[in-house]
Amino acid sequence: MTDETEFSPEQIEQGRLMFARPWDFITSVAEVKKLPPLGKLEVAFCGRSNVGKSSLINALTGRKGLARTSNTPGRTQMLNFFGEVDAPIDIVDMPGYGYAEAPKNMVDAWTSLVFDYLRGRATLRRVFALVDSRHGIKKNDLEAYAILDKAAVPYQVVLTKADKIKPGQLARMKEATLDALKKRPAAHPVVLATSSEKGVGMDEVRATMLQLAEQG
Repeated sequence: MTDETEFSPEQIEQGRLMFARPWDFITSVAEVKKLPPLGKLEVAFCGRSNVGKSSLINALTGRKGLARTSNTPGRTQMLNFFGEVDAPIDIVDMPGYGYAEAPKNMVDAWTSLVFDYLRGRATLRRVFALVDSRHGIKKNDLEAYAILDKAAVPYQVVLTKADKIKPGQLARMKEATLDALKKRPAAHPVVLATSSEKGVGMDEVRATMLQLAEQG
């Protein structure tokens, strides 16, 4: 496994251009039967509540209010779809997990929705599994990865809030993350580090999404 991905200047620029156009909200669904028809390829974002999913999506698209952000964990309770008419791939914001104060029946409903989506969505190409770089992979992250492994959905860890720790700490966090993923069958062997606030890593995430779209 590695923590580096090499993209050419052309790939970086093409990724930037894919997000230079206005991305918009498509729909929200709380039940699998209400999922939009299969169309474009999709990349989903998952992670613990308050890991920074909405902030990352907003930073990628350059739309501050596109995905709702909140200091209240657990606000994203549905699968939220975002896209751009000419972009070859859509973004799916999945419900945050690990929010202890949510009622159990709500948590169970989220879990069922997410697993059914993961297992049955033919257009889903990868899940970006977000992890707070200050805290690393937690128990409920591993539980989520087990679901992804079981559903045979490729996933890639993206460290968030990388500007909040020192470079040496970030390097060690990448190493620890890669080590934790070594024996996981669906884990992608590259870890990305991002900061929505500072714009760090946005080029790499965009280029990765473009690469997935080109691979079909």
